[in-house]
Amino acid sequence: MLSKHRGEFFLILGAFIFALSGIIVIVVLKHLPAFRLAEFRSITAVVILGTYVLFTRPELIKMVRSEIPRLGMYGVVGFAMVNFGYLLGIQRGVPIALVLIIEFTASIWIALWIKFVRKAFVARDMWIAIALSLLGLFLVSKAWNGFTFDLIGLAGALGSAFALAGYFLMSEKIGKTREPIALLIFGMGFASIFWLVVLPPWNFPFEVFTKQMDLGGIAAGVLIPGWVMMAGAALLGTVIPYLCVLTGTRYLGASTSSVIGMLEPVMAGAFAWVWFGQSWDAIQLIGAVVVLFGIYLADRAKSQAHS
Repeated sequence: MLSKHRGEFFLILGAFIFALSGIIVIVVLKHLPAFRLAEFRSITAVVILGTYVLFTRPELIKMVRSEIPRLGMYGVVGFAMVNFGYLLGIQRGVPIALVLIIEFTASIWIALWIKFVRKAFVARDMWIAIALSLLGLFLVSKAWNGFTFDLIGLAGALGSAFALAGYFLMSEKIGKTREPIALLIFGMGFASIFWLVVLPPWNFPFEVFTKQMDLGGIAAGVLIPGWVMMAGAALLGTVIPYLCVLTGTRYLGASTSSVIGMLEPVMAGAFAWVWFGQSWDAIQLIGAVVVLFGIYLADRAKSQAHS
């Protein structure tokens, strides 16, 4: 029971920090292309965590040659492709809300994988939880507003969903023998290699670090140096929340973790409400309640499975 609550704590904390960092990301994306931000976050995470581990516990990141394909797949699919598909959808003009809904169908693909590939039991409450959480997200985001059909963009969003499912499933499996910080270093390390091939570093717009960025919203007019905002996007938007999610997944497994992860867009909407004055209407508030109830059912289903 203690490990269960510990897993819940880390997953909720991770969703909270991811959502909070969204304010920083929104500001930074006004000055930097989305794919370049994904590249910077991956490389920075590897440098920070890799340096720390090398000087403290280098044995954590030792690996044999036979592990390279699996860890490479984990990094490229679980980290790079999740961001790639998500950002591709946005850049092609698909509304962010719809991209988000499609991405979080990952919980469905995880449940189907567990039932039909692993041949394991999936509780009825888990299916209900997934349906309710997706319905709640649909209401919170009001995805029917401003729908734009773009085949490539929608394919990117769906690819992000499959990649997110792979991220949770691989994190659950590899996490049985690896520490969360090692998982993040390997994942971000191979993701960084992918980004460096796709986006050569010599073309990076380094002037972003010297720009003054307006925080906007309730802090409109407050200017922060670009390097501070970039550091915040790397630490609060990548290193800390990913460590929390990986730790929580280790305790609760892929299916429950993916549903609890749906807290992130709900919290992000709440932060946008406070910071940017983007108030919610009755439909969105109902959606938030539905998501929370879905998460409760998923957590209960996990508890029953272990009782």
